[in-house]
Amino acid sequence: MKILISNDDGFQAPGVVALYEALKDIAEVEVVAPEHNNSAKSNALTLHSPLYVHRAANGFRYVNGTPADCVHIALTGLLDYRPDLVVSGINNGANMGDDTIYSGTVGAAMEGYLFGIPSIAFSQVQKDWLHLDAAAQKAREMVLQMANLSLVGSSAWLLNVNIPNLPTDQMGHVKLCRLGRRHAAEPVITQKSPRGETMYWIGAAGAAKDDADGTDFHATSLGHIAITPLKVDLTDHDNLGYWAQTTVRLSSGMGLA
Repeated sequence: MKILISNDDGFQAPGVVALYEALKDIAEVEVVAPEHNNSAKSNALTLHSPLYVHRAANGFRYVNGTPADCVHIALTGLLDYRPDLVVSGINNGANMGDDTIYSGTVGAAMEGYLFGIPSIAFSQVQKDWLHLDAAAQKAREMVLQMANLSLVGSSAWLLNVNIPNLPTDQMGHVKLCRLGRRHAAEPVITQKSPRGETMYWIGAAGAAKDDADGTDFHATSLGHIAITPLKVDLTDHDNLGYWAQTTVRLSSGMGLA
């Protein structure tokens, strides 16, 4: 089994190191991760400046780009083989609900999925790295189970996994969940720069809005591991009929009927 690991916290982050250590003896593992923290970079690719790849003392390769850049160049020329699995993380903090739209962790895994490779994004719920060893152990167990079920190296799928910051013996079950929703983000934070200019900092993510039973927010609040299968198709299939009728009216009003 060949596994490509990336993340969005950077190649020196404790989460990616723990994930590598957990997987290195069950697979041939390669790490290609961002040089610096790239949280909330989503699926962004760098198109107008060159990317450089360097190798760190621990053997990890790092790139002056986004998480998606790392996976993209790894799969399109950097590696001389096709991985069986792409794994991203372990992220320092949850990627639940609306977070998945912004997440660089999910973006890296999604890049693998777009290339037809099974991919998993792993995150810890809290941002303190507490019990990271337990999260890495759960990630290892999940990858092994996926391999045992012949799901690794098969047709592409994309999983988003959020693991509570708990010791292994206190962690709950694995729960299949839908994404919850957050309230709107907190207001932007403004400050004055030393030169008197106004600086703007994006506010904190909103609190959970839809955390009903069955959501990732609900499962992790009870100490369970939340697994959510994701897809890329953003089409509003439920309302295609409504928009078909609306499009006819729009076309008629614009003289296009």
